[in-house]
Amino acid sequence: MAVNPNEDTEFNDALRKFGIIPPREATPKTPSPPPSPPLEQVLDDLTLDELRELGDEVADDDLRRTIESFGRQRIAEEREEQKRARFGRVYPIGRDDYTREVTEASQVDEEGDNVGRGTGVVCFLYKDGIPRSDRAFEHVRTLAARYPRTKFVSIVGNKCIADLPDSRIPMLIIYRRGEIVNQLVAWGADREKRLEGI
Repeated sequence: MAVNPNEDTEFNDALRKFGIIPPREATPKTPSPPPSPPLEQVLDDLTLDELRELGDEVADDDLRRTIESFGRQRIAEEREEQKRARFGRVYPIGRDDYTREVTEASQVDEEGDNVGRGTGVVCFLYKDGIPRSDRAFEHVRTLAARYPRTKFVSIVGNKCIADLPDSRIPMLIIYRRGEIVNQLVAWGADREKRLEGI
């Protein structure tokens, strides 16, 4: 009869006791659980409604005050951000509006920002019926919602720049402090682009 030294039996224990078979390998220790995250990190991951529910459920007065204070701070931060988020969508403009809505608007300082920094303005030149232009327009709408402190405007390309060839559409012109800081021409013409490419 063959003896399996890895089996956990009384017979094997007796053989190990007299040194006939080698001792069993020690079972590895289970790793200790990761430390729990700090309270601020846990509260930061909760929505306002979840914070209110947690504040109602907690029995400890000190913890309740901490949660309520954190909730008030979060509300104040969101209100401040909403004040500063002036745009959040794409505004269609015409050729006559370009100077006022793009160049002059990029010179306006936001409340609370550094003086002379200006507002970021993205001017999107497009043409209906061009697939890459339509795809880019969807990306621009997404970006406008994602970055509400940046002004996004759109204008038909040949209404903004006379005789603008379709090969240069879509075009993004980025302004700050009244000057062009970047320009993307024929975005997506060579291959389909993704939102991260803008």
